[in-house]
Amino acid sequence: CNSQTALIYSNMQYINNNSKSSVPSEKILRAGKILRNAILSRAPHMIRDRKYHLKTYRQCCVGTELVDWQMQQSSCIHSRIQAVGMWQVLLEEGVLNHVDQELSFQDKYLFYRFLDDEQEGAPLPSEEERQESQEELQDTLLLLSQVGPDAHMRMILRKHPSERTADDLEIIYEELLHIKALSHLSTTVSRKFSVLSGLFSQGEEGTSWYIILKGSVNVVIYGKGVVCTLHEGDDFGKLALVNDAPRAASIVLREDNCHFLRVDKEDFNTILRDVEANTVRLKEHGEDVLVLEKSLSSSRTSVHGASSSNYKYKVMSGTPEKILEHLLEMMRLDSQFTESALEDFVLMHCVFIPNSQLCPVLMALQGSEQEKLDYTLNNKRRVIRLVTQWAAVHGYQLQEEDASVAFLQEFFMAASDDAKAIPAIRDQLTELGRIHKVLLRQFSMGNEKLHKRQPIKGNDEILFKVYCCDHTYTTIRVPVATSVTEVTGAVADKLGSAEDLLLVNLSSAGEKLIFKPNDVSVFSTLSPNGRLFACRRDQLDSLTPLPEQEGPSTGSLASFELISSKDLFHCVHELELLYHTFGRQNVKKTTVNLDLFLRRFNEIQFWVISEVCLCSQLSKRVQLLKKFIKIAAHCKEYRNLNAFFAVIMGLSNPAVSRLSQTWEKLPSKFKKFYSEFENLMDPSRNHRAYRLTVAKLEPPIIPFMPLLIKDMTFTHEGNRTFIDSLVNFEKMRMIANTVKTMRHCRSQPFSPDSPLASKTHPEVRTYVRQLNVIDNQRTLTQLSHELEPRRS
Repeated sequence: CNSQTALIYSNMQYINNNSKSSVPSEKILRAGKILRNAILSRAPHMIRDRKYHLKTYRQCCVGTELVDWQMQQSSCIHSRIQAVGMWQVLLEEGVLNHVDQELSFQDKYLFYRFLDDEQEGAPLPSEEERQESQEELQDTLLLLSQVGPDAHMRMILRKHPSERTADDLEIIYEELLHIKALSHLSTTVSRKFSVLSGLFSQGEEGTSWYIILKGSVNVVIYGKGVVCTLHEGDDFGKLALVNDAPRAASIVLREDNCHFLRVDKEDFNTILRDVEANTVRLKEHGEDVLVLEKSLSSSRTSVHGASSSNYKYKVMSGTPEKILEHLLEMMRLDSQFTESALEDFVLMHCVFIPNSQLCPVLMALQGSEQEKLDYTLNNKRRVIRLVTQWAAVHGYQLQEEDASVAFLQEFFMAASDDAKAIPAIRDQLTELGRIHKVLLRQFSMGNEKLHKRQPIKGNDEILFKVYCCDHTYTTIRVPVATSVTEVTGAVADKLGSAEDLLLVNLSSAGEKLIFKPNDVSVFSTLSPNGRLFACRRDQLDSLTPLPEQEGPSTGSLASFELISSKDLFHCVHELELLYHTFGRQNVKKTTVNLDLFLRRFNEIQFWVISEVCLCSQLSKRVQLLKKFIKIAAHCKEYRNLNAFFAVIMGLSNPAVSRLSQTWEKLPSKFKKFYSEFENLMDPSRNHRAYRLTVAKLEPPIIPFMPLLIKDMTFTHEGNRTFIDSLVNFEKMRMIANTVKTMRHCRSQPFSPDSPLASKTHPEVRTYVRQLNVIDNQRTLTQLSHELEPRRS
């Protein structure tokens, strides 16, 4: 694409593209001193006079040597690209300078000089400064590793489009993926944006669309003042891409160092024309039934240019049947790997074609005796492979559907008959037969599974209590997937009352949530101390929490074991993420295992807060903080990032973070750990710090589940499921990629339980699995103020 779309950043203080700070910040100035002193202490030969082309450059370092040295100093630096970004931070602020004043740090044989070495006769570090550099080096590298990615991004954006490498474009594209204003655009359009460049200036004509990458702006209308504020991910000026109407409002920067993506109208239209030119539409009876996008296949490109065989076609939208037919036709029987698009279909089809409709389609796709034998054979083999993958992905979820189990049995018998006459099919049936046997087994009741940490199915039965206004209760046994209407019916029968009842989730704080009649599996959606109440509408105001909902009155210094989160995560079926995103009631499925896993997150968080706020002795509270920081460190070490986030979020809760006397007495070593953990949780730039960390981990991993759900919800709400009555398969592909993140996290088995766990103490397991917590924020805040009253 040769267009000149603008991907830019602007500093309010400088109208032109001024990339260097005139005065370095104290933090970065200090970082530069620490690095210079550390180099002079550990590798003094790196800073010396150098000759190049008969010219002497005084007291310089070489770019490649700086990257090499930095990577040897810390385990938090994982790549040379990361190290480049860290040195770029110093270059931007003028703490490190290129001898010819170039604005980008490069991992090449180029000369750079520290600010302290700009003056002749710069002193060597004293013994005290050497000691300081030794002590502060790791903290300095951690700081630079956190701000380095932004500096690297700015460096890429300053390059001319022709100078950008494939790695540069991928970094920009990854940045665009999480921008709210671009969430509705296809992958192809987003990638085209990432190759363009330009500069933002004030006073331009209203012919551009702006998207905020970083910072915020005020929208000002004459006579009304500031009417709203736009933040990261928001956009303005979109109407200018459609017509040439004048701006309806002024845009005023609210802060320094705002970054924007600017798309000019001409460039945007060019991109859309390019996309439409590469769109292939299959029609039946004058209507689109399949829309494909043509792109050059990188694996088949020849030096002589592209021919028709050099192109590949990606499904953008279509009817479910046509999408399936196309994907089956594209399946390569000579490859053991399943095409990504077919994987996405198998994973996402419940959104647009439920099993009750899919199964007959699959039976019909096998072909008939009248068709050509070769075609029939290949078609059968493709469908067998698809059904095998479908059964493997859905697993025990199919047991909830009698029609699906019946189909699988009928399909397996038919395929077995075919295998007697066609040896080529026989080898494919082994895996399908194994799955078929597993799905025919029966499982125990839901309560038993909850105890054994086995996955719970919608048709498992479970016992739970439903309370009345006077705090009496009735116990009912119903399937997990029971609807609210069925629950209230069962309660009415037991109470001998036929009046219309409401089912209410009553929290420990007295907050009431009335369930809808078609809500299902409501018991698993309760908060840690929430309870189910049944009452008439006129009794709602009289509902009060049970005494037991208040939680404990004393703390417990019991140990912590990681097994609970691990087992619960293992039980969550990846399809439950889809059901949660698209609405359980819409797909008529339960998400009980996911609900329990998410509730576990809240339990751990409130457990941390409760234990601290119930500890009256200052010295013991300090010990508690140390214990929880150690627990967080163990969670991180064992890659249980969900529990890690829960513990740290508990410590950062206002009821705990305000305990200044307690935090003041925490040893500096633990303060440093906590600060490092807080930085990992930094939500800025769409949790960039966390995402970079997870990308470097090897499975098994227990990810931060709320962020996975947020990503899926972001994609779901920003894109229509159907476009002109066709399935938006591009949306399915994007959501499937997020679900596959969880699949990757579980691609390796979890290691044996931590040797730190107390195997000899069953009461510890019981304690951890049934944490007793206070989940009322008002109560926790009150307890906190009783421990350390507000200073006057």
